[in-house]
Amino acid sequence: MKQNSIKKVVLAYSGGLDTSVIIPWLKENYGCEVICFAADVGQGEDLSGLEERALSSGASKLVLMDLKEDFAKYHIFPYIQSGVVYEEQYLLGTSIARPIIAKKQVEVANQEGADAVAHGCTGKGNDQVRFEMTYMSLNPELKVIAPWREWELKSREDALIYLNEHGISFPDKDPSLYSRDANLWHISHEGGWLEDLTNEPKEDMFMYSVSPMDAPDTPTEISIDFEKGCPIAVNGETLSPANLVLKLNDLGGKNGIGRVDLIENRLVGMKSHGIYETPGGTILMHAHRELESITLERETQSMKEIIKPFYAKILYNGQYFNPVREALDAFYQETQKVVNGTIKVKLYKGNIITSSRESSNSLYSESYATFGESADFDHNDAGGFIRLFGLSSKINAYMQQSQE
Repeated sequence: MKQNSIKKVVLAYSGGLDTSVIIPWLKENYGCEVICFAADVGQGEDLSGLEERALSSGASKLVLMDLKEDFAKYHIFPYIQSGVVYEEQYLLGTSIARPIIAKKQVEVANQEGADAVAHGCTGKGNDQVRFEMTYMSLNPELKVIAPWREWELKSREDALIYLNEHGISFPDKDPSLYSRDANLWHISHEGGWLEDLTNEPKEDMFMYSVSPMDAPDTPTEISIDFEKGCPIAVNGETLSPANLVLKLNDLGGKNGIGRVDLIENRLVGMKSHGIYETPGGTILMHAHRELESITLERETQSMKEIIKPFYAKILYNGQYFNPVREALDAFYQETQKVVNGTIKVKLYKGNIITSSRESSNSLYSESYATFGESADFDHNDAGGFIRLFGLSSKINAYMQQSQE
């Protein structure tokens, strides 16, 4: 890429150290105008000083969007409907947030007449793929600048020195070496102390949840109402999508719910150690799974289980705007028409205990399932079923005996 070919770039800006360095670096190396784009996806930070920080670093403008409700309604809730989990543990908190951020960044680039977009993702991580797959899918004409794959900076210390040399102050709010990503759905912690797998995570690292050992000695009982697979109310109170997630984050966090310590396989090839806190999400995924257990027909439920690993990989790998994701979402939407009802659970010291399942679409029939007398089920029917079900095994056994 010819550096002098870039006139205006829109940078995905967080106000953190990396993106603060990128602004003067872009101007110095590309001689271009830098517009910053920041998204509020519920990371819980005070963003009031973000514009001043961006402008003081050399940006010509900051575009800040509140995406919390859109993120919850159009990304978190469809994800709950899918019920997928990456590598059986990770609830994909970062993966499902990147598409909406990158999509809005592209929209800003189009509106501002920019010819390039930039991000602060490192060359080792998954996020570079998630951002750039979105860019390519929504506007393949945009040039992409990834400073971490170009510059000579190697560490946090190098970045601070660079800012100091350019007369730019930086409020170092987090002196720890953890790399964190936070949004409505979760917060992740990587790097620093966690890079040595013999180290136990320090309790002061956690931000969304208390230790299960320090959680209340009395269970917290809650009910969650669902409509077409989407949560609509907690304890009978109807809430907006974002506020519902926040409500359950609070209740779950107080009870030590949703901590995961995971060694995951990154898309780029290496294994990484991450600690995730997803209190509200863990409750919602549990409750949704319980409701599906009584409302989904057996083969439909089985098919959902079959495609879960594939769908999780699509989301994890940043292929959100791939047509196959849209096709799978159409399948999920169809399955969720009957996922209506109320699940009651107890939260207790890191555990979620189901106490009640109710649905007008329930396929559970006590008269069929009872071990007592039932006029709806004839035990004698099972004999013929078993003989036909086992016929292939019976024929195979005869064949093996004849060859002995």
